[in-house]
Amino acid sequence: MRLRALLENDSLGLGLLGGEDELDRTVRGVMTTDLRDPSRYLSGGELVLTGLAWRRSPEDSEPFVQILATAGVAGLAAGEAELGPVPQDLVDACARHRLPLFSVTESVAFATITEHVVRQVSTERAGDLAAVVDRHRRLMSSGPAGGGPDVVLDLLGSDLDLAAWVLSPTGRQIAGPSQGPALPHPTAARLAGAHMAAVRAGRRSPHRTTDEGVAYSLFPVSRATGDPRRTVLSDWLLAVAADTGDWPAERLDLLHGVTQLIAVERDRRDAARTVRRRLAQEVLELVQTGAPPSEIAARLRVAAPVLLPGQGAAPAWQVIVARVEWDEPDPARALDGGSIAQSLLEELLVDPRTTGPDGSDRIAVAQVDGEAVALVPLTGEEPAVPEGTYGRQGTEGSQDGAGEAAGRGTAPAGEEPAGLTGAHGGEGLHADSLLAEVSEPLGRALADDGRLTLGVSAAVHSAEGLRGALEEARHARRVAAARAGAVRAAGHEELASHVLLLPFVPDDVRRAFTARLLDPLREYDRKHRAELVPTLEAFLSSDGSWTRCAGRLHLHVNTLRYRVSRIEQLTGRDLSRLEDKLDFFLALRMS
Repeated sequence: MRLRALLENDSLGLGLLGGEDELDRTVRGVMTTDLRDPSRYLSGGELVLTGLAWRRSPEDSEPFVQILATAGVAGLAAGEAELGPVPQDLVDACARHRLPLFSVTESVAFATITEHVVRQVSTERAGDLAAVVDRHRRLMSSGPAGGGPDVVLDLLGSDLDLAAWVLSPTGRQIAGPSQGPALPHPTAARLAGAHMAAVRAGRRSPHRTTDEGVAYSLFPVSRATGDPRRTVLSDWLLAVAADTGDWPAERLDLLHGVTQLIAVERDRRDAARTVRRRLAQEVLELVQTGAPPSEIAARLRVAAPVLLPGQGAAPAWQVIVARVEWDEPDPARALDGGSIAQSLLEELLVDPRTTGPDGSDRIAVAQVDGEAVALVPLTGEEPAVPEGTYGRQGTEGSQDGAGEAAGRGTAPAGEEPAGLTGAHGGEGLHADSLLAEVSEPLGRALADDGRLTLGVSAAVHSAEGLRGALEEARHARRVAAARAGAVRAAGHEELASHVLLLPFVPDDVRRAFTARLLDPLREYDRKHRAELVPTLEAFLSSDGSWTRCAGRLHLHVNTLRYRVSRIEQLTGRDLSRLEDKLDFFLALRMS
């Protein structure tokens, strides 16, 4: 807006005291100050409002005005509420520096002027940006020359001072402004979870939330309407670092227009996945129908250049199976969990710290019988992967899909995310780390009526091994499905372990078995604070070694012997017998 427009509004109580020739200056903002030197808070183009508290003598006017003129402010408005008429020395100083000067009548609050200027500037800048976005929409609709969503986010930053990011359902950054830091992944994951929870609750967008003291507004980048369960696990979202609660309708409409523009880009990216999906479907059909290995190998050679451009054939492959299920008593309204899982799995198989929309360009995902099946090529390079992330074997915790991996996945400062590359030996992806950093947001999307289960095969090095890998991944997924919780995963390494059997023990049998062995100890601990259950766990994990167990618990060996004796008395078992040790071990695992 122009300075001249302020004088045309009588409700603002402005009177022109000097600078009539400068009234066509553009006002880009407003600032209220009584500092003697406000230069650090000025960026140029502001209308400065002051109550003149900085002025102690006529000599103070010249340096104050010089600071404003050097900063490039649009004009100065001095209030008459405290000191009466604007002093002549200030009028003269503004004239010398060609700075427009206004008086503000005592009946008008600075807040009134501020609100008017902010509203006008925001509306005009939104209109200017809308025109730019329209031009960008035409560019993007005719091809990739428009630059993708990053360009639009840069426009939001430069024209509306808005920091914004496009996020996937896992919180992975699809796009962000070129200037400034990326949104930290933990923050992005929490925002994704808050957005999906709001969608599931049927709340109207934009969804407003606060994370670590910063206000965000979340806009869905949705391509469909109807049952939100169909798209909540696949749609992107636009996260804006601002509270839209008092935004004018014009600015909200602009942001909704931006999401529509980003949705066009999403459609283009999905279209690019069609070839990879078709290749995976063809390979899967050959594997399931028992085609000769030579035919499957030939199809894999066709797939390799698409999934590994410039690298030739993959020395190893891995199969991952996922299923999304929703509680639905009405069969007529049942959703196709396979197609939902397909889109989600394509995102899950990308390291959540990888930025950009093309992170899944090495992933081929098909769907069959309500399951999504991913065929992941593993290159022959040994990646520099931080311990506990995508390319390393997990430790304890794999049986519950996250376990100790919940804190993993952070690459050291300056290092790139690990990605999907596995060693030639076929380490590849592991169940415990796949879901470690995304379980929380996905759990909020699934709410109380949905489940995601995932199974991971070992790596195979020939076409002959793919059928076994598929069955292995499917069986691992069934193991994960037998466990409680909305988001669960299991890996091939569990299929040769006792943990394979535990999920299939009926609940009533599990409860009776654990109660018979552990309830006496828990009751004794509750009454005497004796810590018999932790002692039992430590004794078994120390393989019955008195010395190691005592050292682990920081106890004298005699104290440990007393506790073990008490455990045996309460349960009627003998911890020197293998059978009783095994029973206690299984009871602790099932409890």
